[in-house]
Amino acid sequence: MPDDPARAFMPYPAVPVPNAPEGPLAGLTLGVKDLFDIAGYPTSAGSPTMLAMSGIKTRTAPTVQRLLDAGARFVGKTITDELAFSLNGRNAHFGTPLNGGAPERIPGGSSSGSASAVSNGLCDVALGTDTGGSVRGPASHCGLFGIRPTHGRISLEGAHDLSPSLDTCGFFTRDAVTFRRVAEVLMDEDAAALPQTPRLLLAADGFGLLDGEVVEALDEAVHQVEAVLGTGDAVEAAGDFEALYWAFRYVQGREAWEVDGAMIERHRPPLGPGVAERFAFAREIDDAQVENARAVRAAYRERLRGLLRGDAVLVLPTMPDVAPRLDEPEAALDRYRNAALNLLCLSGLSGFPQISMPLARRLGAPLGLSLIGPPGSDLSLVRLAERIAAGA
Repeated sequence: MPDDPARAFMPYPAVPVPNAPEGPLAGLTLGVKDLFDIAGYPTSAGSPTMLAMSGIKTRTAPTVQRLLDAGARFVGKTITDELAFSLNGRNAHFGTPLNGGAPERIPGGSSSGSASAVSNGLCDVALGTDTGGSVRGPASHCGLFGIRPTHGRISLEGAHDLSPSLDTCGFFTRDAVTFRRVAEVLMDEDAAALPQTPRLLLAADGFGLLDGEVVEALDEAVHQVEAVLGTGDAVEAAGDFEALYWAFRYVQGREAWEVDGAMIERHRPPLGPGVAERFAFAREIDDAQVENARAVRAAYRERLRGLLRGDAVLVLPTMPDVAPRLDEPEAALDRYRNAALNLLCLSGLSGFPQISMPLARRLGAPLGLSLIGPPGSDLSLVRLAERIAAGA
């Protein structure tokens, strides 16, 4: 980018990245989270230490290459939260990208730069990753469409891991039509397609976590979904939010330490606020906690599979509220992150696809509403989101 008013991109020297002159994404511009390797560029993973160790990559990650081969034009690598271990979007080393939907509020992380670039109109589509909500959260905060696909549906080869059994590759767009075009490039047709009009389930316990004013702000968005699918049936989607929250944190923490712990212990990088505390927590997780967490995850996956039964979608809030303000202290941001994980861990633990749609606003800021579908129903879910956005 010759100019980056949103501070969304890493300030790397420009290197040409060839793309196909024609294809289904011709005319679209592409930003890529700086976890993905691109030939001619380093990969920082949001960390100065990792940037120093990176060297210039000689191979482009296959998912990025797939978008280039479809005609998308690369415009830059976007800032990510440090080692992708945050939901705030405030990188202590590289800064905070501007939220194009609410400039006085955080963009959300760790795909903060990608969400910022798209919401500020600096590119049409941007790749992110979602482990604990790092596409869904920024999508809600910045007023974008964002997807966490079925775990493993889109390749993460050539990208830096955080927690491999939870990591997914997602993306952002401003509109539902572009969202569907990108999804059709990155994913083959569903092996487990939803019916044209799936059953609609409302996560009563998820909405029950919200303040009344937030529920009220989402009411119209829920009615917009029901106008397409019919009145939804209320269900208890989680069963035990606290058990799921801790299961997620223990699995994520153990795997994050397995990925980055050796580097942290060897180089002692100056980790930013929040990130340092999460890695300290991760270091102390014991085997019994992990074993129990994996059992909870397996049981929850079967619970959600039973609710959806291959022909239903679950509607739930993406996040507990609009994005916190930029001047919120770190302790308040950590409380918000923990509240958000209660909602975000449902898709994360199950591995099922979730889409956040920019259907609501509160306090002048965007607020997302989500759909979760059965595993492998990603394209059906994307096309359903397009119908909902169009009111058809």
